[in-house]
Amino acid sequence: MEIALFQPDIAGNVGTILRTAACFGAPAHIIEPCGFPFGDAALKRAGMDYAVRANVRRHPGWDAFRQWSVIGGQRVVLLTTAGATPLPDFEFGAGDVLLFGSESAGVPHHVHDAVAARVAIPMQPGFRSLNVAVAAGIALAEALRQTKGFPA
Repeated sequence: MEIALFQPDIAGNVGTILRTAACFGAPAHIIEPCGFPFGDAALKRAGMDYAVRANVRRHPGWDAFRQWSVIGGQRVVLLTTAGATPLPDFEFGAGDVLLFGSESAGVPHHVHDAVAARVAIPMQPGFRSLNVAVAAGIALAEALRQTKGFPA
């Protein structure tokens, strides 16, 4: 299981997600550009020492990430609030890449169109969305549970 962040805006959320990824052994991908200067110092402040221990791959943009995923045969699963399969109804595979949009804009239509699946975390009516770091933790935990991928 892997995590990908599309043009993230907030360093603190990226640090939290990288910490989560490191703790569960999930490689992480940053699809640039970021809305902040991406580097070890910013990540250390946001994710403490865990963030620098994460397995992180940077992609210069969507096209580069998409090429990487196609060449590797990775199924990209977008977590979104728009027109998606509810998380409890979705069947994850061990090699899936969980994609999360930017905090301010999500992902553009061409990204929605390019992914293999779109999944939503069900919430009470009247709420727009969860914090992206919280959503990443929930989705990763469910995907690892389904695929029996939690660390031993």
